[in-house]
Amino acid sequence: MVTMQDVADRAGVALSTVSATLNGSRPVAVETRRRVEDASAELGYSRNALARGLASRRSGILALTYPVGEAGLSRTVTEFVQGAVDAARDHGRHLVLWPCAVDDGQSVTAVAREGLAEGVLVMEVHLHDARVRALREAGVPVALVGRSDGESDLPVVDIDFDATLEEAVEHLVALGHRRIGFIDHAAARHEAGHGPTVRAAQAYRRAVGSRGIDAHVVLAEESVEGGRSATRTLVAGPARSTALVVMNEDAAFGVVAELSERGLRVPQDVSVLSVVSSPAVAQLTVPPLTTLHAPGATLGRAGVEALLTLLDDGEVPAPVLVPCRLVDGASTAAAPADRPTHDHPTAGDDRRPAGQHSRNLNEEDV
Repeated sequence: MVTMQDVADRAGVALSTVSATLNGSRPVAVETRRRVEDASAELGYSRNALARGLASRRSGILALTYPVGEAGLSRTVTEFVQGAVDAARDHGRHLVLWPCAVDDGQSVTAVAREGLAEGVLVMEVHLHDARVRALREAGVPVALVGRSDGESDLPVVDIDFDATLEEAVEHLVALGHRRIGFIDHAAARHEAGHGPTVRAAQAYRRAVGSRGIDAHVVLAEESVEGGRSATRTLVAGPARSTALVVMNEDAAFGVVAELSERGLRVPQDVSVLSVVSSPAVAQLTVPPLTTLHAPGATLGRAGVEALLTLLDDGEVPAPVLVPCRLVDGASTAAAPADRPTHDHPTAGDDRRPAGQHSRNLNEEDV
């Protein structure tokens, strides 16, 4: 492997001169610089990003911290990550994924304190986020994909939940639906202050409330059974929901399965609209789900650019809020006329109580 000393020997200069030439740490004569650059090219010498960072105190590396669980990264989250990776590359930076629990502020600061990353992009932001607090206290440059309460002076990019849920409800109301249920993420996420879970429920309540429609929010575990349980809660009885807005990608599969098992047709009997998801995931159900596609690639890129603005210019850019985009599938249709439902509960219902994997969310909980 070619070393900096090899370059110095070929150029006939001191090792410190090669370092100064490549780092820009002190002025070097034009002729000397040319000799060093020629020698580097002839030998094929290239320093790695970490070595450059140690010399310049700019590693060229950005860290993206995300609380990766046992299920790994979902298809929708992967779109966020890929957008960030592409943006970093376009700006001559490298992006590393730094898995870290939401409440583990100490670990997330280690990568920056050791000089391995210039700044950190935080995903899955909570309303009171220990990672954000720890990074700020450590003086680490940070940008957020999401919004944390009381952090208005940080670079922020996020989904516009108000615009997204407004479009979801309007889409269904235009089809004649007045009984619209909302299936959100798990109760544990809501209680922990998970930003998307809380903001989406609030936005849904505002959207239906402005139209004089009663809100029905159910918190569901991120699983097929969670979706089944939430669906049982919302379609039970004569006043069952004729449309379900689902903000829980894993639970969406259970929603469709439970409706099918009950003899309720999608979309003839119940419309299903998946929000903050991706068309690729929506294609995995029968029928394919109509979605409000999460702007993952756009926000991932915007997050990196916001962080670079902070790093390179010392400025905090204006917040960026991007709504999800409606992608028609085959799971929404005109509301059914009032008539006896096709609901035929199976014996399995007695073994799967509605509250086991889901929980109703009262208005005072939001």
